Amino acid sequence: MWTEIAKFLDGKSLIMLSATCKWFHRIVMEESIWKYACLRDLYVPDPGKVAFKWIKLYGTAFGIYPSDDLVIICCNLCLSIKPRRISIADGSHSFMFRQKEKHLDRMRIGAFSFNSTSALLTENLVAPFKIPKMETVEEMLQMEGCCVLSNIKSGIWIADLQLARCPVCDLNTCDGTMQILDARHIELFLYEEFKTGEWDYELLGTFEIKKRSEAASGVIFDLMHFKDHSTSVGLNLKTWIGKPNDYQPKAMITLHSVAINTNLQENEGIQVNYHAMRTGKDGEVVSIRISQQLL
Repeated sequence: MWTEIAKFLDGKSLIMLSATCKWFHRIVMEESIWKYACLRDLYVPDPGKVAFKWIKLYGTAFGIYPSDDLVIICCNLCLSIKPRRISIADGSHSFMFRQKEKHLDRMRIGAFSFNSTSALLTENLVAPFKIPKMETVEEMLQMEGCCVLSNIKSGIWIADLQLARCPVCDLNTCDGTMQILDARHIELFLYEEFKTGEWDYELLGTFEIKKRSEAASGVIFDLMHFKDHSTSVGLNLKTWIGKPNDYQPKAMITLHSVAINTNLQENEGIQVNYHAMRTGKDGEVVSIRISQQLL
């Protein structure tokens, strides 16, 4: 009975309940409870088999970090993430582990699922989306401004919109900031290879728009589902893109895609950088970044 009752509690309440006595601690540590809470609060379907305990997966998403016999809650923890809209949260993000000095701000977008092992990456929000046919990612980006990335790790992915200092990008002469669509597999932060820096981001390629750009945008699709009705409805620009004089970042997430958009003031174009992190040289892709920098 208490196992079922616990499924109605958010993460913070579960930790408070587990601290009351050893009996409740044992009940609350049940895998089924944290699996239910994780899928419920991320609004994603069951991915099937996972490599880590669900309480640890919940922690990487919402900023709760379990140790052997204690669970620490991040201050200012926000568990009020709503589906299909952007919100701010203080959970884990990639810049906490590296490049802290370059990180400025972050907005949690939400979670989506990769059912296939291929992704379509683009800076273009206007359908129809064209699938490039070139042999290499660099050729795809140079010719089409988008690319297909293979060997994606399937499962739940977490998406954030990051704001970082310009030195993260390849334009050393710029003193400004850059916007990053940062997506990563929910298990990424639990791997020692990530925490020690053995896994790092590699530049896939760049695409320059050498004329005035109305907005800085980025989209990640599960290639298997990019033509789904739910994806097209969720990416209906009229429902979430801000008016021309609204310069606040906006984001949209669907079951199998995520998109960001920030309207720009006068400019001479933008450079779009595509990065990916793999589990070794030819391993699975576990994180993707699409960043935009003014030229």
